[in-house]
Amino acid sequence: MSYLEELFSLKGKVAIVTGAARGNGAAIALGLHKAGANVIVVDVIPSVNNELKTYFCDITQRQDLEELVETTLKNHGKIDILVNNAGISLGTDQEFYPTENWDKTLAVNLTAPFNLTKMVLDSMKRQGAGSIINITSLNAELGFPDNPAYVASKGGLKQFTKSVAYDYGKYGIRANNVGPGYMHTVMTDKSWNDQELHEQRKNRTLLGRWGQPGDLIGTVIYLASDASSYVTAQDLYVDGGWLAKGL
Repeated sequence: MSYLEELFSLKGKVAIVTGAARGNGAAIALGLHKAGANVIVVDVIPSVNNELKTYFCDITQRQDLEELVETTLKNHGKIDILVNNAGISLGTDQEFYPTENWDKTLAVNLTAPFNLTKMVLDSMKRQGAGSIINITSLNAELGFPDNPAYVASKGGLKQFTKSVAYDYGKYGIRANNVGPGYMHTVMTDKSWNDQELHEQRKNRTLLGRWGQPGDLIGTVIYLASDASSYVTAQDLYVDGGWLAKGL
């Protein structure tokens, strides 16, 4: 194994990735797998990757998360990497945003990452190392219309990451955020297929294109591996330059 291969290798590492049956999560899970990690794909639907099977789990249910962590430790003995990727977006053009949408969104996007992170920390503390990667969004920085729950949940997740990094850095545990730009997934199919919206999203970036789930793989492998051993509490945006673009 070359120096670079060793630096970015995840051989022997155990990773949990939520919302990993399709879209961004599926790309991340497969990338970690190809880098050598044993990956637990967590979702409520079957994985689109033939190489990886789904561990079916409702992350809004604390008991399901406890069983996930217990099963992972029983089968693998440790947890090295946690990627809190699962998320939902319940936008609406109603004048007053529905409380039900708010509750559902925060349960998946913020409360579940809090609960699962808390459950893996003991294992990471015992081994004196761990990488927690939370998938945020452009919405952690920018206000988008008609979806206050999504914006609030991603902003909250961003700051939760910094809290974990602060409190658990002394145990060798790192926590970072990866913020995707406008990616083509099932969640964004409507605007992808609308010619006007498609062009608007594309032209909002410096690179002049939409993101694809595969664009996230390198960043996540970097944060999961020893290549980023001195990187924690950071926000890495994979957005094609969306946040930086002015006029």
